[in-house]
Amino acid sequence: MRVQKIKALLDQHKAKHIVLLCHHNADPDATYAAFAFSRLLKRLNPSLEVKIAAAQGPSKLTKSIMQSLPVELTAEPRLDEADVIILLDTNTIQQLGEWGECIEAAGAPLVVVDHHARHPETERLATIYVGDDTASSTCEIVYDLFKEASIEIGQSEATALFIGIAFDTRHFILATSATLKAVADLVDSDVNAQEVLPLISLVMDESERVARLKASQRAKLLNLGKWLVLLSHVNAYQASAARALIRTGADVAIVAGRKGGEIQTSLRSSRDFYEKTGVHLGRDIAKPLGEFLHGMGGGHAVSAGANGKGSLEAVLNRCARLLKKRLD
Repeated sequence: MRVQKIKALLDQHKAKHIVLLCHHNADPDATYAAFAFSRLLKRLNPSLEVKIAAAQGPSKLTKSIMQSLPVELTAEPRLDEADVIILLDTNTIQQLGEWGECIEAAGAPLVVVDHHARHPETERLATIYVGDDTASSTCEIVYDLFKEASIEIGQSEATALFIGIAFDTRHFILATSATLKAVADLVDSDVNAQEVLPLISLVMDESERVARLKASQRAKLLNLGKWLVLLSHVNAYQASAARALIRTGADVAIVAGRKGGEIQTSLRSSRDFYEKTGVHLGRDIAKPLGEFLHGMGGGHAVSAGANGKGSLEAVLNRCARLLKKRLD
């Protein structure tokens, strides 16, 4: 059992101080998976001191939700003093910025709980890897761990898990049968879905709307057989712009931008594209793109990203070639 392996690791190292880390700009799935998992650890061992940290802080939406369901985040986790470090919803240490180097230097056992496609470097570093890329979200994996441990899920943990699952499934559009069964169970744990769901919808500010419109204006259309691919660039809100391009009718949308000398690329596809082609954006496109950029890439089947060094034109051309190769 995965929970028993984690508990055995904590016992083996006589762990007292645990640090849970989320990727930069932590979304609701990452933040609330960490929150619920911290509660699970405290149920397993009430004497544990558990701290949660998000590299570069939580996202704008997460901050908004935290006004209703607070999560205590520490700005400066003591990684050098941690007995065990646990990554949630984070499949590469590069997503942690400078903390990534601190993790390797700390030498503490590393546990990974994640639903992205596995990255070989992270697997090499991990003492225990709890991964399932068929899960809708990391919150769904944490839900499964509660059930595996036969630990009752409290109302606050249930609400946290519900929020993370609802966010990562786009209000359950991407939910599987297993996901919906988990959600039904969480609702039975006294989650008020009518009150919680509006928290996940943040009013879009003007700058994000402008970024989406610019991405639409700049988009280049590629016809790859029956599939419509849009390539564009904008220096902010790349993920939001890519989602918007999918909603306009694209099967695949790739939006790149430059921030602080680094190229940031967001990739999205329709579920139909993935199911009929088998092209997994995280594994087949973002990962090799990250290597091309001398950076890092990865993600889900229909949602992924890559960062590194290069030019916008080279990035978009590389994405087009990778897609053509996979489709051929």
